[in-house]
This record gives sequence, structure tokens and C-alpha cells, in this order.
Amino acid sequence: MLATTMRCSSPLLFFVSFLGCIHLFTCQASAATSPIPVILDTDIGSDIDDTWALLYLLNSPELDLKMVLTATADTHYRAKVTAKFLTQCQRTDVVVGIGQASETDAEFQLPYVADYDLATYPGRVEPDGIQAMIDLVHASEEPITLITLGPVPNIKEALKRDPSIAAKLNYIGMQGSIDVGYNGGEPAAEWNVASHIGEFRAALAGDWLSFKITPLDTCGLIIIDGQAYQDLKASKSAGLRAVFENYGYWTDLVTWEKPDYFETRTSNLYDIVPIYMAYADEWLEYEPMQIIVDDEGFTRRAEKGASILAAMHWKNVDAFYAHVVQRLLQE
Repeated sequence: MLATTMRCSSPLLFFVSFLGCIHLFTCQASAATSPIPVILDTDIGSDIDDTWALLYLLNSPELDLKMVLTATADTHYRAKVTAKFLTQCQRTDVVVGIGQASETDAEFQLPYVADYDLATYPGRVEPDGIQAMIDLVHASEEPITLITLGPVPNIKEALKRDPSIAAKLNYIGMQGSIDVGYNGGEPAAEWNVASHIGEFRAALAGDWLSFKITPLDTCGLIIIDGQAYQDLKASKSAGLRAVFENYGYWTDLVTWEKPDYFETRTSNLYDIVPIYMAYADEWLEYEPMQIIVDDEGFTRRAEKGASILAAMHWKNVDAFYAHVVQRLLQE
């Protein structure tokens, strides 16, 4: 199914809710015995999809979030967004790691943390989040899943300091564009890659346990609308209240589009797909391939490229939507 058809609506939820319930029960049963340890590397605070993805992750019992590592631009600002959100969700057991900073840009949730002091976070804040991630990987008795939702300068730096960590990590990323680009169009130089080409090349070169991505082919137009969106908007859960508070700020400040759809739908939720990929794959079709990143930031198939697994098509995007909405509505 092409990205242009990936949209959630009320009739959809009606017909697949039973399927979603069965899947939810099965996932919770397995998660009770062996939740997967996760490190989340994110540029939260720019596009709002990272915030939606963080709530989805927190509401997924199959996953055990150990650390959020903030990536690119003002990583201290991003750490504040993360820490306040985790506090509102009552998940201050999660470590907040401050990643490698660069030029400040796109602080579209700044009003959310205008008066927030990171020092008040009840949990642990690591000023050198990259080293904290390395230490966490080595301390773990089992492999950790690393989910990256943006450009990956933190990952390049971590591999530079200690390349051995890759052998204990399963990499899942929202990066690239193979056959489909933005808005279902031609392949594009996807932002997370094109803005940091060398960094993603370094990630591709790592000796990971596994390496999976959702390119724009499958995450390019994931939008929740209709009654499902209204149910999310009306929810009184602390997590969704925090998401919609941030969504309101984002719609006022974002510069790359005019989001006049706050009352009717979400923006594109690219980053919820890699969260799903961390614990399930039944509704996605993967293709093993070898890719390179060219000098313009395009991710292209190449005979001598890095070997990866790319989520290229949806088997049942309707069931995926129903499942995600159920998760987001959890108290």
C-alpha cells in the first residue's frame, strides 16, 4: 500500500478494533516475561512526531525504556522537553542523556519548557549522555534495541569512542527514502540522512547485531484523523494531555508548513513506525538490501553497500493504526 493511503479514520477503527485487541493481549502476555531494553535517540522538540512516539513507546509493555538520549541542535533544551514529559507520564525511572549539541534550531516546543528547570527532574540526568549510553550497553546482560528518530551524530560519536557497543545493539531507525519520497512522491534526500550524511554513513558501517530502517516508503504519511483522532484529543490521560499541549505549541511555531489541521488530525507521525518495529513486524513487509548514501543524501540500493533490512510495504496498515490508537489511549 502506498504512503498516500495511510490514514486512520473512524470506520477503520470499528472494523479492526477486535483484531487490535487480540494483538494487544498477545503482546502484553509476552512482554510480561521479557520486555526488550531500549535506548531512544531523538531530536524531540522540533517535529512533534517524536513526542507522539515517546508516548507510544512508554505505553508499550513489550519495551523497557532505559534512556532517552537527545540529538542535534540544543540538546539541553531537548532534554528539558523529555524530562518534563517523562515527569507528567510518571516515568522518571528513565535516564535522560544530553547528547552532542550543535547550532540551535527549530525549538518548536519551547513554550512547554520556558519555566522548567532540568535540575528538578526526579530521575537521573546525564550531562555526557553518549558516555552514559556506552556504559549502559556494557552493563546490560542482554542486547539492547537502539531506536533512532532523527539524525545520528550521537551514534557516530558513540561508535568513535567505542565501536564494540554495536555488537550488543539492534539498530532501528527512521531514516532514508528508497522507492517512495515525501507525500508519496519520487525518492527524496530524507532529512534525517541528508542533514547529517557522514553521521548516517558511520551508522551504516557499524557492526550491529541487526540494522533495520523504516524509510519514507512506509512512514511517509502516517496520519490519525476521524473519530480516532477525536478520541485521542478528548482523552484525559496525562500523557495525551502533555502531547496535545506540545502539539498546540508546535502548530503555532512550526515553519516548514502551515498546520491548520489541529482540530481534525495529527501531523505526519513518521516516528511511531520504528517504535512498532522494535517489538513486532507482522504488519510490515521487509526487504533485505544493500544501500549507500550519496553526496546529496539519497539512500540508494548498491551492490557493495551496507546490508540492512528496510520496511518497504504495509501488509495491514489499518490494523497498525487501530493498535497504535489503542496504545495511545491507555491510561
